[in-house]
Amino acid sequence: MSVIENSKLTVVGAGAVGSSVAYAALIRGSARHVALYDIAAEKTEAEVLDLAHGAQFTGSSDIIGGADISVAKGSHVVVITAGAKQRPGQTRIELAGVNAGILKTMMPQLLDVAPDAVFVIVTNPCDVLTVLAQESTGLPPERIFASGTVLDTSRLRWKIAQRAGVSIASVHAYIVGEHGDTEFPLWSHTTIGTVPILDWVPLDGQPKFTVEELDQIAVDVRDAAYKVIQGKGATNYAIGLSSARIVEAILQDEHAVMPVSTVLDDFHGVSGVALSVPSVVSSRGAAPIRETSFAANELELLQHSAGALREVADSLR
Repeated sequence: MSVIENSKLTVVGAGAVGSSVAYAALIRGSARHVALYDIAAEKTEAEVLDLAHGAQFTGSSDIIGGADISVAKGSHVVVITAGAKQRPGQTRIELAGVNAGILKTMMPQLLDVAPDAVFVIVTNPCDVLTVLAQESTGLPPERIFASGTVLDTSRLRWKIAQRAGVSIASVHAYIVGEHGDTEFPLWSHTTIGTVPILDWVPLDGQPKFTVEELDQIAVDVRDAAYKVIQGKGATNYAIGLSSARIVEAILQDEHAVMPVSTVLDDFHGVSGVALSVPSVVSSRGAAPIRETSFAANELELLQHSAGALREVADSLR
């Protein structure tokens, strides 16, 4: 993939996720210039040095960074990973309150130095934070959106591909809704090649998929992050890769279809909350595909997801 001339990506937050986004972006050549910004000066400087020391092996991208927000100057894309991690016993609403405060302080400063950037929010709970950030900045909804269920969708496709005996690229499936407990797969649109998933005959002689099995796959995908966090304390590599992929779709003006999370406006009757639905991602940002159809039970699940998120957002306003 060719790096776009003079394209600039700033990653906000030099923790496990932010550093992984920067690392993935450098290796993939997602942007010509990568900047890492965090108020923890020593940590940020160390991460930037560590990344820069590998510059011989990563193509033509370069990396800068520090604790001064001016490193983000002129960014085309800003990926926000900064925020507190969920502590044991802490509720999602408590975490949302802490991270909403951090974002409220930071967004005006980022807009000062990168007024034309597209903002991608990775900090959790990303859907709620996207609504609050969009409301407080007044940015058009397409220019500030969350990474949403892009990673969850990758997890889903990986599981289906393993079981079906095909390449991940041949699995067409999406997780939509909240990036969290109320997310769900769009089974009505899931195909392997052109074959609906329940009609697929696995190549290794295994039986066809069943509805019960698909239900279990949905649960496994939803809970995948918990398993990783339990074992190593954080999820970082896969979210780093998926965020770099979103950045590329923006910088290369790809018009790629991805399930990112934007503030919806009468999308199948849902307004004022950010939910992941198939969207076209380009240099303008993200635009939900309004023609996406849902089965009756899927529409109910979408409404349920919207209700859960609206409750959290309302409690923080």
